[in-house]
Amino acid sequence: MTDAALPQPSSLDSAASAARVVRALVAGGVHDVVVAPGSRSAPLAYALSDAEHAGLVRLHVRIDERSGAFTALGLALGGQRPAAVVTTSGTAVGELLPAVMEANHAAVPLVVISADRPGELRGTGANQTTVQPGLFGVHVRTGLDVDAGEDPARAIQDALRAALGHALDGVRTSPPGPVHLNLAFRDPLVPAGSGDAWVTGTTGDDRSATRPEADPAASAGADDGGAAVVGSVGGGGGGGGAAAVGLVDDDDDDDDGGCGGAAAVGSVGGAEEPVSAEAGPQPDGRPRRTDTGRTVVVAGHGAGELAAVFAAHLDLPLFAEPSSNARFGGSAVAPYRLLLEHLGAQITRVVTFGRPTLSRPVTALLARPDVEHALYLPAPVAWFEEGRRPERIVDTLPELLAFAGRGEEGWLRSWREAGAAADAALQTLLADEQRITGLHVADAVWEHTDGNLVLGSSNPIRDVDLVAATDQHPLEVFANRGLAGIDGTISTATGVALAAGIPTRALLGDLTFLHDVGGLLIGSGEPQPDLQIVVLNDGGGGIFGLLEHGAESTTARYGPAVERLFGTPHTVDLAALAAAYGLRHERATTLEELDTAMERPIRGRSILEVRAERSTLRDLHARVRRAVASAVRPA
Repeated sequence: MTDAALPQPSSLDSAASAARVVRALVAGGVHDVVVAPGSRSAPLAYALSDAEHAGLVRLHVRIDERSGAFTALGLALGGQRPAAVVTTSGTAVGELLPAVMEANHAAVPLVVISADRPGELRGTGANQTTVQPGLFGVHVRTGLDVDAGEDPARAIQDALRAALGHALDGVRTSPPGPVHLNLAFRDPLVPAGSGDAWVTGTTGDDRSATRPEADPAASAGADDGGAAVVGSVGGGGGGGGAAAVGLVDDDDDDDDGGCGGAAAVGSVGGAEEPVSAEAGPQPDGRPRRTDTGRTVVVAGHGAGELAAVFAAHLDLPLFAEPSSNARFGGSAVAPYRLLLEHLGAQITRVVTFGRPTLSRPVTALLARPDVEHALYLPAPVAWFEEGRRPERIVDTLPELLAFAGRGEEGWLRSWREAGAAADAALQTLLADEQRITGLHVADAVWEHTDGNLVLGSSNPIRDVDLVAATDQHPLEVFANRGLAGIDGTISTATGVALAAGIPTRALLGDLTFLHDVGGLLIGSGEPQPDLQIVVLNDGGGGIFGLLEHGAESTTARYGPAVERLFGTPHTVDLAALAAAYGLRHERATTLEELDTAMERPIRGRSILEVRAERSTLRDLHARVRRAVASAVRPA
């Protein structure tokens, strides 16, 4: 059945509708659009091409929609603004789900635009037609279905406002996050005439085609659009968001590629209030705490620099995960998770910025009933539902300052001294190792990165968390921690690097690399990032060997099954893969070669492979724990 066989109402044709879509995207501040080829989305492709020719958007073409969606996710992260991905109808739309799920939990303004058949063809068995409205369910802030011929401009405005978490008056009322626009188009799908009507302003929209500075939240909010709302979920006000995650116990990243993860659009820690030692009365009338105490500051994913400033101001130890972007300053304690076993019993209060996800010792600390815990949330977040967490939620800095109190005399010094002793013991142990380990690679990557850094899930980000120095910091650290999956990481890193043209380094495990190897495919003539991908290749999934699956009690009975089902060994030739995709490849076999490879400027795309031994990983970490215990044990 074809469109021409059915009655056609008098309305906007597909070219005019697509032109209005693009104008509204440009007006809403969208600069980067990832396009996957397809017939039903052709009107959008032509309109976007005209816009790119006019210098108003930048297009990135990807044949794999899943890779395209994660590229758009990275573009939104790196550019700190909404980015869009456009697909045709059918299974192409379903390929976007992992990136949408990650964007939901990580509060990233990802704009999903799917083309669809017109209403009269839905449910008729027409080719490549399914039920696309509502496909992403709870994972989008809003879902809008615009029928063929309707003016889509207001729907685009409303969706962009929802992506930024803004109400009609521009005030943030929910976390930023993904939105879904399902746009139906009728034949003909190829524009007639010059194809640049939208640029000259003849589409009925009287605004100029220049890029405005205005936020889409400032646009008029009348309900005169006509789009059908098919979902508005995933992050209400307060502290709400998508699905409940309980007590931040997601410290074991699954290597099944469940759903990606990344950093920091819409993260907490960006409050405008200055940190002050003075604090007025509490809103609830309770007396202010003015004493000193044994408080620590935990900076999880997306915490921001404020966490470091806060800890330093109050002389409090700072436990900062790498993607907190707060791992610096005199309060930061690098090997904090190894020290909690020895000093953690002294802690009486915890102040948390961002979302900690990396370690069980921190999870155990936050769950202790004898420790007072405050979570700083100056704005709504997407990673838990209101009322589902036990700690005290604080939304102002004066109240947080009063809760924390200053560190008592010698409190910070004791942690810093223990941290220095633990770090020295760790470095001594690593210096004596005969082979390169993931800890060596993590240390070198952190030391040599002065641009952006993208960290893969599973062991790489945890290795960095253990060894990364606190006296230096990459420009910005990104990680897909929304759902902490391994999929889409190459594509996310590509988007981060392309967003602002900043040289970027990514540290991935071999399974994370292989899971998104299709992300290496960038077509001829497409914008190319400056991206070095460092792959720690230990021939399988190393993190499970550090968990219960690698314990002797488990391997004694299930050893072969554990290796097959969790270790997932492989013998893939990464150099051959690099050659197939046209990337430079080199392999570092010594620390000297590793340092030399990372000292060179990052230009274009390349892969740096470092081989490591997976079978000795559990023993290495056991020896690290023993060395640290010996170093911090009282004489």
